[in-house]
Amino acid sequence: MHLNQSKSETAWFLAALAILILLSFFAALGSVPLFDVDEGAFSEATREMIVSKNYLTTYLNGAPRFDKPILIYWLQVAAVKLFGLNEFSFRLPSALAGTAWATSIFLFVRKESGNRQAFFAAALMVLSLQVIVISKAAIADGVLNYLLAITMFALLHHYKTGSKQALHFAFASSGLGMLTKGPIAIIIPFVVTFLFSLQEGRLKKWLRMILNPTGIILFLIIALPWYLLEYRDQGMAFINEFFFKHNISRFNTSFEGHSGSLFYYLPVILIGIMPFTGLFFTVLFKLKTLLSDKTNRFLLIWFSFVFLFFSFSGTKLPHYMIYGYTPLFILIARALPLTKHPESLALWPLLLLAALAFLPMLLQTAVHQINDDYIQALLAGAIELTGKTYLFVVIAAIIGVTAIQFLPHFSAAGKLIATGVIFSCLINFYLTPLAGRLLQEPIKQAAFLAKKEGYKIVMWEIYNPSFLVYSESFVEKRHPEPGEIVLTTVKQLDRLDHPAILYSKYGIIMAKLRQ
Repeated sequence: MHLNQSKSETAWFLAALAILILLSFFAALGSVPLFDVDEGAFSEATREMIVSKNYLTTYLNGAPRFDKPILIYWLQVAAVKLFGLNEFSFRLPSALAGTAWATSIFLFVRKESGNRQAFFAAALMVLSLQVIVISKAAIADGVLNYLLAITMFALLHHYKTGSKQALHFAFASSGLGMLTKGPIAIIIPFVVTFLFSLQEGRLKKWLRMILNPTGIILFLIIALPWYLLEYRDQGMAFINEFFFKHNISRFNTSFEGHSGSLFYYLPVILIGIMPFTGLFFTVLFKLKTLLSDKTNRFLLIWFSFVFLFFSFSGTKLPHYMIYGYTPLFILIARALPLTKHPESLALWPLLLLAALAFLPMLLQTAVHQINDDYIQALLAGAIELTGKTYLFVVIAAIIGVTAIQFLPHFSAAGKLIATGVIFSCLINFYLTPLAGRLLQEPIKQAAFLAKKEGYKIVMWEIYNPSFLVYSESFVEKRHPEPGEIVLTTVKQLDRLDHPAILYSKYGIIMAKLRQ
């Protein structure tokens, strides 16, 4: 009888989690244009793969693209074949990976701490700001985060039980991770388990684990064939571009201008896990209590390594920190009972919402202080889009989050989840579409016009690969010649010879030069 009740309870929690996943990851999945640069680049490479029928090597604008391995493109190809060439298809693999990622957190924590904490940990992940964004993005990181999570969970299970099946599963999932984003799928499990084994005084066990013959064979069977075939197809260009440029150079140097200080990821975390930021500080303040548990020590080493590794990396991008979010969400779920003043946790989301409420005033000030014509056009567009409706929506969110704190029968966990639901709705149904209208809708409309009229486009002083997706054509990236049609920004207008404007919106222009 107790077992049946437990199964029933689990089913209810999974059903509730499914509703949150639908809200955060699938709602309005295809309603916003692809964001540049990353979504546009991944999606265009997938489109070109379908057109060329070359499912081995990815190309972008007709040139080899060695940024990432092949798995995400294969998944996007499958989605496009099923649902057509659209934003929904390109983003579907990430949403499904986010679903699997949340489910893996639930199942792991359930074994450790029961259904309630499992649901809370998974709900925190599903409703956090940065995960909502990454699990709706047409890039590789959602898939990688799922594969990293199940790899690490399997390795911890092996540590605790000696299960060979768990160990072999970890090798297999890390092989898929290697096909998703490369060496980082190996580095994180390798170093974290080494540090954990060192702390536990079990280095011999670690050596036996990483040198497991069956596991190594499984990893190589999954990961090696594509790398060998790609090397055979592209030679040293693949090795130099993928391994040296896009992996080693990213750590050693600032790549494509993505640099930052040693403390770059602190504000990333504080904003990225909104509206649950307050619990991050609970974890910090209650470390001594949390570290008495072996699982917590493993989770903390996992999070700390990711934080330090990317903090010392030359190239810094916000989504790198997400590789450490799985352990962080579990830790902050475990920290909630240790919070002395749970009512104070609402302060962080209210501060962010207050900042959003003041945004229109900041835009009005900024537009008069910036000389860059393109940035001025963007700011003017942002002012246009953040009028009375914007303020009404943001103030309604503030009122909603505040009202939740006074609900008498809601637990601290319930209030946090309800706040997360408000944030998810705000992000999915208002803020993301707003950003899409400002930043990407002009590119999409210009691309549709170019496709309709059959224009041959020169892209100059701008890089928006989503234009290629929507126009279903290539562009030349160079200075335009007389008589050509150029896609650029208003900042470059003075450098063009009597251009005839064909399209203009929010600083993006498409113009024909005088013959």
